Amino acid sequence: MSRKYDAAGGGVVDGGGAETADDGMRRRGFLKVAAAATVAGALDPRRLVAEGVAEAGSSRTVGPLAAQTAQASQEEVIPLRNGEPPALQFQAYPGGTGALLEKYWRAGLNPFERTPIEIEPWQGTVPTSEEDIAFLPVHRLAALVRERHVSPTELYDIYMERMKRYDPILLCAVTILEGRGREEAEQAESEIRAGEWRGPLHGIPWGVKDLFSTVGARTTWGSAAFQTQMIEEDAEVVRRLNAAGAVLIAKLATGEFARGDRWYRGRTLNPWNLAWGSSGSSAGPGSATAAGCVAFSIGTETRGSIVSPSRRNGLSALRPTFGRVSRYGGMVLSWSMDKTGPMCRTIEDCALVFNEIHGADEKDPASITMPFRFERGPDLGSLSIGYMENAPRSFIEKLEELGGRPQLMRDLPAQSASSLGAESASAFDFHVAPNGELPPVPEGLSESERRDFTRFRGGRDGLAIDYVHAQRRRHIVMNRMSDAMDGFDMFATGSGEVGLTNETGHPAAVVQYGFGPLGPEGEEAEQPLTTTLIGDLFADDKILSVAHAFQAATDWHTRHPALD
Repeated sequence: MSRKYDAAGGGVVDGGGAETADDGMRRRGFLKVAAAATVAGALDPRRLVAEGVAEAGSSRTVGPLAAQTAQASQEEVIPLRNGEPPALQFQAYPGGTGALLEKYWRAGLNPFERTPIEIEPWQGTVPTSEEDIAFLPVHRLAALVRERHVSPTELYDIYMERMKRYDPILLCAVTILEGRGREEAEQAESEIRAGEWRGPLHGIPWGVKDLFSTVGARTTWGSAAFQTQMIEEDAEVVRRLNAAGAVLIAKLATGEFARGDRWYRGRTLNPWNLAWGSSGSSAGPGSATAAGCVAFSIGTETRGSIVSPSRRNGLSALRPTFGRVSRYGGMVLSWSMDKTGPMCRTIEDCALVFNEIHGADEKDPASITMPFRFERGPDLGSLSIGYMENAPRSFIEKLEELGGRPQLMRDLPAQSASSLGAESASAFDFHVAPNGELPPVPEGLSESERRDFTRFRGGRDGLAIDYVHAQRRRHIVMNRMSDAMDGFDMFATGSGEVGLTNETGHPAAVVQYGFGPLGPEGEEAEQPLTTTLIGDLFADDKILSVAHAFQAATDWHTRHPALD
């Protein structure tokens, strides 16, 4: 994921001692070589003491450590920032990508098939209230735009006005993109007038989590330390949505370095209850979409950051199967767990957005293309739907009414110890240990300040063998999860199972099923209640189709907060 930054990142310079007859020169040369090798990760400085080596540049053979050091002196020490991927890539399918593609091929399916989703024409009276228009789902806005009842610039004006009005209250936006948004809206309007309608997202205003780079705007990662960072390149998900004609109007808030809902301006709030945070780390996408400040948004998840804010803000959302959407241009927290997905007000909208952004990207080596066939009217009886005992009973009963035959899910495996700390430490080593030097923890920090300061430092303390062991155990859990899912297309869960399923890479859809009080004690607010459908690997289309069938028979997803 090599990216262009506005300023050169911190790095190290390879060094080596020149060979001379002087013992002091040789000793100083050795120390310089050893320092470079240590920074490069090629040498454990503790071995210097253990093996008692004191010379370099000598013709005398002094053992494997000397050979290791001499080799390191000939290697380039390449500076790293946040995004460069490792050579080893995680794939969610336990048998590997080749076996997965062969499985689809033997079943007579084209794994590279892309199926367009047609939108239904507009029927009935066109709304005149700007608020009513702002809270329409994307597939209805698309019908209005395609049939020229509403223009892209009119939509831009509606959403931009709401963004400016409510962002000071919600703190949902990092950067409001007035100039870029206006330009894209005018371009969309011109194209549609000329009969060049690109598809359902053409002319639709949206926002992206501020982990993704965009040309001409800051990419802050929610951190004061990076609040002026400019990465002059559109992330791949931004590029694909731009190609679909969507109109980007805001970089939306994220908790600092993708954790929680607090960032350098404050806490992003829930529009259903302003005493309540939006949850995170896709806090801005959750808040802005629920408040009708954007028609849809893009979030990311490593361990719950799409599911949690979608549930907290009463949204529909898709956390895709790992690898289905490119993460190129996004801040890395974990190369083996980060995922990109849509956060919307309806499930059908999630399908429309996902259909534009999924697919392999050479810039993200872990990405993969697989079929996606969303169905508005699926045969629920032909699908094997499980449920956990904590799943909402009303949700399960409605699926039964619609022809489904839900059955109790078998026990799930326990998750293994996560290796997230090591990957995050590597991704942020350039920040916490510039030039390979780890500064001491300042004295007098509060517990929370110490936790934040040391967040990316702990991963430096582990051994490489421990990380490999963790990945091996993770693969065992993936196989156990495959056994648990055998015969099931999906299962409903009240808890979300975010820890386990983020480790295994399974997809999740968040869907509204009721309305009532939700929130921390003393801060409850009336809002949509949600549950989660976990799909088998690459069954993203099936869980969205079932969730849409539920929404087509209910109206919980149509409610929105009354901010004024």
